[in-house]
Amino acid sequence: MAASWVPAWLESLLLFLIPPSCIEELLVNFNILHVECLKTLISKVLGYGIILGSSIVKVPQVIKILVAKSAEGISIYGVLLELTAITNTLAYSYANKYPFSAYGEALFMLLQTAAIAFMVLYFQGKHATAVGFLGCYTAILSYLLSGMAPMSVLATLHATGMPVVLVSKMIQAIANYRQGHTGQLSAITVFLLTLGSMARIFTSHQETGDTLLIMTYVVSTAANALIALQIVWYWNVVQKPKAE
Repeated sequence: MAASWVPAWLESLLLFLIPPSCIEELLVNFNILHVECLKTLISKVLGYGIILGSSIVKVPQVIKILVAKSAEGISIYGVLLELTAITNTLAYSYANKYPFSAYGEALFMLLQTAAIAFMVLYFQGKHATAVGFLGCYTAILSYLLSGMAPMSVLATLHATGMPVVLVSKMIQAIANYRQGHTGQLSAITVFLLTLGSMARIFTSHQETGDTLLIMTYVVSTAANALIALQIVWYWNVVQKPKAE
C-alpha cells in the first residue's frame, strides 16, 4: 500500500511498472536508493519508452522514400534480412511470454520495415513482386505467432539473429561505401535505432536474463553504430543524379 499522500493515478501508474513491494520501499519507507527497485523501474520506463519511440522510429525513412519517390541507396537484401531478424525476435519473445515491455518495439519495427521493403520493391518497378512479398510475409508471420510453430524451431530461428543482423547491416554499409553516399537513408531513423538497441541491452538483461536475446542487441548496437558513423562521414556528400 502506497503512502496516503500519493495520488491514486500515480499509484496505478507505478503498479503498472513495478511490484507493490517496490512502491512501499520507494514511497512509504523512502528508500529511494533501493537498487533492485530502481533497476526494475528504470528498465520498465526505458522499455516502454523504446516501444513508444519505435512506433515512429522508421517514419522519417518512410517519408523520405515517399517524398523522393525513390529508394535509391537502400539495399533490399539488407532490409529483408533486418526484417527476418526482427520477426524472429518477436516470435521467440512472444512464445516465451516475456513482458511486452521487453520486446514490444519489435512489433512496430516489423510493420515499418515490411512497409519499407514493399516500397523499395515498388519503386524499383517490381510491383507484382512487392504485392507477392506482402502476401507471403503475412502468411509466415501468422504461422510463427499462431502457437503452432515448435519452440525448438523458434529458438533456432532466433539463434540466427546475430549473424542475420550483422550481415544485413554489412550489406548496407558496403552499399554505402561503394556509392560514396548513404542515399535515401534517414539519419534520424539510424540514430534512434542505435540508441534503442543500446538501451535494450540493459532492459533485456533486467527483464528476461536471456543471454541470446542480450547478445542479439549487443550485435545490433554495433551494427547500427557503423551505419550511423557512415551517415556522419558522408554527411556533406552530394548524391549525384542518375544519368537518363
